[in-house]
Amino acid sequence: MRSLSLLILTLLLTSGLATAQEQSPYDIALERIEAARINGATELDLRELGLNALPPELFQLDGLTVLNVSYNQLTSLPPEIVQLTNLTTLHVSGNKLRELPPEIGQLTNLTMLCVHSNQLAALPPEIGHLNSLTELNVSSNQLTVLPAQIGQLTNLTKLYVYLNQLTVLPPEIGQLTFLNWLHASYNKLTSLPLEIGQLTRLTDLIVSQNKLTSLPPEIGRLTNLIRLDAVDNKLTSLPSEIGQLDQLLKLNLQENQLVIVPAEIGQLTNLTELSLWENQLTSLPPEIGNLSNLVFLWVSRNRLTSIPWEIGQLKNLQELELFDNRLTGIPLEIGQLTNLRYIDISDNRHNIPLEGGDTDDTLALLDYLRNQAAMQAQQIALAIAGMVGLVAAFLLAFRWKTRQSGRKKKRAA
Repeated sequence: MRSLSLLILTLLLTSGLATAQEQSPYDIALERIEAARINGATELDLRELGLNALPPELFQLDGLTVLNVSYNQLTSLPPEIVQLTNLTTLHVSGNKLRELPPEIGQLTNLTMLCVHSNQLAALPPEIGHLNSLTELNVSSNQLTVLPAQIGQLTNLTKLYVYLNQLTVLPPEIGQLTFLNWLHASYNKLTSLPLEIGQLTRLTDLIVSQNKLTSLPPEIGRLTNLIRLDAVDNKLTSLPSEIGQLDQLLKLNLQENQLVIVPAEIGQLTNLTELSLWENQLTSLPPEIGNLSNLVFLWVSRNRLTSIPWEIGQLKNLQELELFDNRLTGIPLEIGQLTNLRYIDISDNRHNIPLEGGDTDDTLALLDYLRNQAAMQAQQIALAIAGMVGLVAAFLLAFRWKTRQSGRKKKRAA
């Protein structure tokens, strides 16, 4: 009898497990929707369920403020999304959306909209109605243009449009005067609109991996900028107005075609990181010595033949990369940089017996430079002493000759 009871119990458990395992993504979503309805939930998580469509019951939850349906298999959002009028946060990233419904513009309480990693070719102009939006992420799509109406999102603070196919940014972007973060890397931008100078609250501007040939002078108005990243473009020069970015901490311009760095860069006295490697620089301006807070300086893979001695004034410098240039020597003043922990001068044309490249070699190279500086100072001191001796001897000889001449005149008299 006991064996029969165990068998029945096992069959029931197995049957229940099989039923659970057979639940479809849609059924799981319905269960969560029903639970949210019963509990009066304001947040609902339906991400990573493999959903091809959203259950109609979802749109009856008009109390929802946060909805996450990311990383499913959705190809569209139904117009009924407009019924969720209290939504403040909507995540639909990682799906297969080709477009957003115009009705999305009626979700006027939205403060965050994340639709990255889809297949969007355009944004509806109605997106401009989301005037409460503070964060918009449309990165990793197939956008070729941003609608002019994006300029109506005047409360926006963060805009992510990287990994698209944008060739321009609309001039209306200048109306986003509360924007503090703009990430537009990995596009096909050839220029930045002059109106970007109106984004005076901007702290981070990231426009790497584009086709920019220049930066507009108006960039100098971004006086709150702390990070400017323009890696892997086609920049040949920098506007002198870049020196007005006096709050800048990080400036990354590697992998461009720069042939000169303006002297005004020396005005960036808060700068801690400067990356200029893999350009076409033949020299650095002596004003670089004014960057008193600089910690990292990377200038490798250029065409530098010399380094200004003023680099020895960078007392906070910890890392200096100069490899793969055309340097015939380096200034001995580098030996004065007591905070320097790493230096690499390999693959140049100097005859210095040490090249740095790791901690031990860096210390050895710094000792070598200090010893050379000490020897040079000693030689200068000896040379000065010799000159002083010669001058003293000349003065003594002149004095003796003057006295002798005076005596002869007295005798003649």
